[in-house]
Amino acid sequence: MSRITALVETRGYVCGPILPICAGDAVVSRLTVIALSDAFREFWSDLARDLAVVIDVVGAGEAVPPSADAVAMIVAAGGVERDAIQWLESHRIPPGLPALVVGTDRGRRTAMQLVTSGASDSFALPDDLEIFRNAVGAAVNAGRARAAARSNDPADLFGAIVGASPALQKELGRAARLLPHRNASALIVGETGTGKELLARAIHAGGSRRDAPFVAVNCSALPEHLIESELFGHERGSFTDAHAAKPGLFEVADSGTLFLDEIGELPLSLQAKLLRVLEDKEIRRVGGTKSRTVDVRILAATSEQLAERVRAGRFREDLFFRLATVVLRLPPLRERGDDILLVAQALLERLAGEHGMPAPTLTAEILGELRAHPWPGNVRELKNALERALLLSPTGELSADELRPSEDPAVAPEGLIPFPAPLHQITTAAARATVKLCGGNRSESARRLGISPRRLRRLLSGSDVEVDREEDVELQPREPATRDRRWAEAVRGRRPAIRAV
Repeated sequence: MSRITALVETRGYVCGPILPICAGDAVVSRLTVIALSDAFREFWSDLARDLAVVIDVVGAGEAVPPSADAVAMIVAAGGVERDAIQWLESHRIPPGLPALVVGTDRGRRTAMQLVTSGASDSFALPDDLEIFRNAVGAAVNAGRARAAARSNDPADLFGAIVGASPALQKELGRAARLLPHRNASALIVGETGTGKELLARAIHAGGSRRDAPFVAVNCSALPEHLIESELFGHERGSFTDAHAAKPGLFEVADSGTLFLDEIGELPLSLQAKLLRVLEDKEIRRVGGTKSRTVDVRILAATSEQLAERVRAGRFREDLFFRLATVVLRLPPLRERGDDILLVAQALLERLAGEHGMPAPTLTAEILGELRAHPWPGNVRELKNALERALLLSPTGELSADELRPSEDPAVAPEGLIPFPAPLHQITTAAARATVKLCGGNRSESARRLGISPRRLRRLLSGSDVEVDREEDVELQPREPATRDRRWAEAVRGRRPAIRAV
């Protein structure tokens, strides 16, 4: 198994090394950053780690290193956008190489001047941070897809998903049959941490949309009142903080792929709009009157059973059938046999590289521990356990004691959940105990509790207090009343501002 070091090399200092997860030889891309200012100096290390790329950071007066692996050029011009215009006018950008300018000036005139001078696009941080990350990610994916297409080896496309078990390989084989079909959508189902986004990226990278953006959005992470604006965009003045028009993620992903993670958490009101987009290929910005045509392939993912949400009336049946034309099920780590050993080895090599430590050998005792634990958090939980053991064990070794959690969450101390107690105190304590049981994994905790991640957040914060006067308000014994009177009194009562889902 190859070890690929991604270093962030800058003028006089090195941030790294960073190792991507890989199975066999993988394609490593490079980004070239022209640092006209130091405004974003600390940002490049995180970007390299997130995208598993090599980033070369050079100064304005330094020669740009030629590289056949370069997939994009980034001009960092925080506060010195005029210098970026001069740099673009005096330097030749290789044909086909995106030139992205990132700064702080949100002015439309500056953006137009940058594009006129040769930039492919410009971004103002922090407002455009997610759009900028998606644009860079799209350039990286396009470069890797071109390299994989040249090798003509489908295994390269799915190389980030480590494993050889029949259950996993069956689903990867089904996913590979989607690659020639430009508009084929899929619903990826699996527990949290099983690699749903990795599979979606591989499908995108192996198809004809590989040169267009791959945009990922977590439907459970966005506040409900902002989801519509994020997906469809908004016009200036459409709401209080809409100081300028902003394209939505559908427009950003035009000609590419939009990955909707945790699709089950999409509000019902937006499910109808999403269905309309899938049918008509048109979107309308919030506050807008003009429809815009978009060519976007939808890949959706969920860690829940959407069919159960359909039966409960929380997800539209017509949208479910539209998304579930092809269903890909990623098996949990505990059902993949010895794959856990391959995944652990890949993770261990990556983590050892990140911390500048030698990768220890997986002993028989460690292998036994890995096989014995059910890993409810899948690869994410495994990574956290390996990193803890790597940091706390003697150099070059891996202690089985450190691999285990510091305390067994399955054995909860007596009295952790109060009883008898008010209902909201019991549910809050149960939610916190479940999160502890799942090693801090909130998505898995919500799945086990059978509630949405939003309600789980309210439970953990103690704000999920349901006051239902029809059920919880008891009449005094000395105040007899008919059923109709009790109902009328309950209706006249003040309703709570916060209600449970």
